[in-house]
Amino acid sequence: MSIVITGHDLTIEHVVAVARDGAPVALDSAAVARIERCREMLERKIRAREIMYGVNTGIGELSEIVLTPQEVEQFQRYLIYNHAAGYGEPFPGEVVRAAMVSRINVHAHGHSGCRAVIPATLVEMLNRGVTPVVCQHGSVGACGDLAPMSQMALVAMGEGEAYFQGARYPGRVAMDKAGIPTVTLQARDGLSMINGSNFVAGMGALLVHDVERWLKQADIAAAMTLEALIANMKPYDPRLHELRGFRGAVASAANIRRCIEGSDLLGGKKKVKVQDAYSMRSTPQVIGAARDHLRWTRSQIEIELSGVGDNPIFLPDDDTVLTGANFQGTPISLPLDLLGAAVCMISVLSERRLNRLLHPALSVGLPAFLTRGAGMFSGLMLSQYTADMLIVDQRIQSMPASIQSIPAAADQEDFVSMGMNTAHKTRRILEHAHAVLGIELLAGAQALDLRDFEPGRGTRAAHAEVRRHVAHLDEDRPLFPDHNAIARAVKECRILAAVEAEIGALETY
Repeated sequence: MSIVITGHDLTIEHVVAVARDGAPVALDSAAVARIERCREMLERKIRAREIMYGVNTGIGELSEIVLTPQEVEQFQRYLIYNHAAGYGEPFPGEVVRAAMVSRINVHAHGHSGCRAVIPATLVEMLNRGVTPVVCQHGSVGACGDLAPMSQMALVAMGEGEAYFQGARYPGRVAMDKAGIPTVTLQARDGLSMINGSNFVAGMGALLVHDVERWLKQADIAAAMTLEALIANMKPYDPRLHELRGFRGAVASAANIRRCIEGSDLLGGKKKVKVQDAYSMRSTPQVIGAARDHLRWTRSQIEIELSGVGDNPIFLPDDDTVLTGANFQGTPISLPLDLLGAAVCMISVLSERRLNRLLHPALSVGLPAFLTRGAGMFSGLMLSQYTADMLIVDQRIQSMPASIQSIPAAADQEDFVSMGMNTAHKTRRILEHAHAVLGIELLAGAQALDLRDFEPGRGTRAAHAEVRRHVAHLDEDRPLFPDHNAIARAVKECRILAAVEAEIGALETY
């Protein structure tokens, strides 16, 4: 089924469907009518020689330079050329596709001034599998993601490079093979394709989707460790969290309880401590705080996805052109900054529970480093080293990028969001988090193998799934294949799928 682009209701789930699953898109007929009406207003103003930023003027510090009628159309082509100034390896295709659908939705509002052929061409590129080659670095996240968006625009023009059917081609060749006519830019067309933070928005949408699922697996890993450490389950009583009132903590505690249902740990069958360490009993509050922030991040990203991020903005109803800064990436880069820090925070919590599983003075009777041959064998000792290294890198990456503005364009653009840096580092933090959480799951499964009681239904399902990817550690072996395998299983949500198949869907928020 096609996802109809209306300008008003693009969700994170829509972006994921287009970016990863190749869902086809269609431009709503009412959106086309709005685009055409806006274009008529723009062309009338051009004929009247009305001065409009980025239409018949230069841009940035050169905005006071008025272009001649002969220069207006050529300017759009040179605009794309000089802004295609990125650097580095290409983005994954899913990121480029996410940015493209985000930009099409901006055009669908009918306030960008472009011709209808511009979003129509981007729609065809998505539907026929032409994905521009776009360098990962170069955007400062204000005036939009100008460098990466320009590489996207180059392909629509028949220039640059693109992937098509698994091969990399010059842009015109890819477009010809896909049967898509290229566009010759006219007034405003070029700037309308690049003047928004759509790469940050697209990356943010994919990150929110992935972190939502990672958080559920954080609850599962916690439940497994809590069982292995014979935890006191009172801190997960719903009444405790409802009294305080934070939705995220209520959800996290509920997920942990669901995983542990049916366990010998419940109902007084096992003797427990009066009170456990913070890394155990405050797990719902900590993971819940990340959930509460993630809920706000989702809201901010979806506002951006369905908003008008452009400059200038054309208002046909009022016959008005407004210049402003709706390209500014800060409204989404700030929540993405804190999202990365939240994922790091939960990784730290995971490592602290891992430490208790491995430490013979803290593990409630488990053998040192979860091996019966301690001394001859070191068990999972070195797994903690790996988790610790990854967490230190996460902490370094958790420094906010949104406070790192460096002025550009002769100080005309003297505060920028650095949102692309934010998106990159948050992706890196999450990539490490798959391994950190995976190592806790490895240790939790190993610890349960050494216990003599029946764990809960959800925990059993998680344990069984871990064992599909990594065998029990009887004697020492190289651990890097295990670490890579379990990290991949977490990234692919294999643990989550196994648990939800057994006990039903866990709470997201």
